[in-house]
Amino acid sequence: MSDTSGLETATDILNRIFADGTGSVSGAEMADLSARYQVLRQTEFPHPSKTRYIAIANQKGGVGKTTTTVNLACAFAEFGERVLVIDIDPQGNASTALGVAHESGMPSTYDVLEGRLGINDVKVVSPEFPNLEVVPSSIDLSGAELEVADMPNRNQLMKKAVADYLKTCHQHYDYVLVDCPPSLGLLVLNAMCSVNEVLIPVQAEYYALEGLQQLLHTIGLVQQSYNPYLVISTMLLTMYDRRTLLSKEVFDQVKEHYPEIVLNTTIPRSVKISEAPSFRQSVVTYDPKGAGAIAYEEAALEIAQRSEQVLEHIANRRQGE
Repeated sequence: MSDTSGLETATDILNRIFADGTGSVSGAEMADLSARYQVLRQTEFPHPSKTRYIAIANQKGGVGKTTTTVNLACAFAEFGERVLVIDIDPQGNASTALGVAHESGMPSTYDVLEGRLGINDVKVVSPEFPNLEVVPSSIDLSGAELEVADMPNRNQLMKKAVADYLKTCHQHYDYVLVDCPPSLGLLVLNAMCSVNEVLIPVQAEYYALEGLQQLLHTIGLVQQSYNPYLVISTMLLTMYDRRTLLSKEVFDQVKEHYPEIVLNTTIPRSVKISEAPSFRQSVVTYDPKGAGAIAYEEAALEIAQRSEQVLEHIANRRQGE
């Protein structure tokens, strides 16, 4: 209740911002999570008719980019898809979360980019799932942008490495996911030249919308100059707080502008999602029945169900060139 002066009290403000006024999980919410978990277990994930090559990118840090890469990869793998994750972020957080060693001096994407090793020499199987392989990163990669800057094909190094590997590996992947650093530099350019799709995680906050415009502009330049077949296939709202009006407003605004590519699934704020990497796990295995794991599995299913539509769109772009 407001005080007699007509000004809002702190309680009024909190109740206005937070729809239910509490952060606790109700019995109804627990029942809902259980039902969604069971539905997923009874749902068959469709395999894409062709490999989908997807870079997960956003130059803004802290939006859940690496978390999204890792948990989508594990969700796909859990439901029978074969996945290759390429970690092209010098921080190597995706490698950590997937339980893969990536200390300085170890074979990594640094050696792949500079041509010393191929992907087959570097990739390892994640302990999370036998059908999930990882090309780990390391801090050594931080110097790669300067070291390859003068090479004539510096934008196509990862594309060539992926193509060379797939020609000889005799292994079919349903998804190749590339985790990008939070920047718009040469490493990200290599990632975008090596894929057909970009997935953009968007944090449910106002400033995320401003950063999104810059990223879309950069992707447009890549399409014009280096990779005309690149499409923005997916946007995923992360750190979504169902209690706040702001999260809903951001989702509605993004959905209004990009209705064809924004997933209906949103990823909630979750302590378990943040905790999982410290145990060298994804939230999919760390807290499999929790809200974060279920949301990422639902997002993976939604992406899988859109596969043929996206692949057809890419094919049409190729035919139109």
